[in-house]
Amino acid sequence: MSRFGTDYKVAPPTGRCAGSGELLEPGQHCIACLVEREDDDAFERLDYSADAWESGNRPEGLFSYWKTVVPEPTEQRKLLVDDAVLMDLFERLAEDERPQRQAFRFVLGLILMRKRLLRFIGRAEKDATETELWLLKPRGADADDPPIELLNPKLTDDDVRELTDQLSEVLHAEL
Repeated sequence: MSRFGTDYKVAPPTGRCAGSGELLEPGQHCIACLVEREDDDAFERLDYSADAWESGNRPEGLFSYWKTVVPEPTEQRKLLVDDAVLMDLFERLAEDERPQRQAFRFVLGLILMRKRLLRFIGRAEKDATETELWLLKPRGADADDPPIELLNPKLTDDDVRELTDQLSEVLHAEL
């Protein structure tokens, strides 16, 4: 069992607008949001109809959002966020020192490396401690650009699997 599994659950999309309560119909454009919960380090996913969003209805603790389309019930799940959204989430988590957020960012970094949006260039130690940093470069970065530092939280295979499943659920995507 993952050390993050029981503490980092994300409820699946409800199919209802979080602002109005109206049913979100397949094919309808909507706004999906990641919201920081006050009681723990986890994110909550909320969906809003385009009308509710455009009227200014926004959740407290908004961390990130993207436009998407409600899938057909029989449609195979697919990535509903683009690479720019994934990179934005990765960058926004850079300064967060909470262990669950660092683990979330690490798994997101692995996904971005698999998608070839980030390239692993080496390892470093942080302040002569045993904390390992992975050094990454974004695709297309100049050789002189400083590397992005990614803290390696020393996740187990179960941790990575659990966090990948949760990230997939948050983004409503197959990763």
